Amino acid sequence: MLVDYDAIGMRIKIARIRARISQETLAERTNFSTTHISNIETGNTKLSLPAIMSIANALSLPVEQLLCDNVVYSTHIYCQEAQEVLEDCSPEEIRILLDILKGSKEALRRNEKFIKRMNAPSE
Repeated sequence: MLVDYDAIGMRIKIARIRARISQETLAERTNFSTTHISNIETGNTKLSLPAIMSIANALSLPVEQLLCDNVVYSTHIYCQEAQEVLEDCSPEEIRILLDILKGSKEALRRNEKFIKRMNAPSE
């Protein structure tokens, strides 16, 4: 399995911004350099498990929130993020977004079936 360091870095950056702290502050809290934090956030540095744990602790986050793009069973994290996206939406916006989500799901399932048929061995 490949680790998506870009996704981890992006989640760290988003969490840091939401926590309203600078890269310098995160660097101080983790005993990393600011340059190292920058490289982590851009996906240019591979992280060790202790480094991920240190960053998660510094941001007061569960480690799984930083790793959910790399772990198959992270549905609850995505549901939580969806709920956060919808929190400030009006009822009309929620209805429209739900319609878009349903349409996307239908198209995804339809394309999955099409791809399976196309890749099936011909007799």
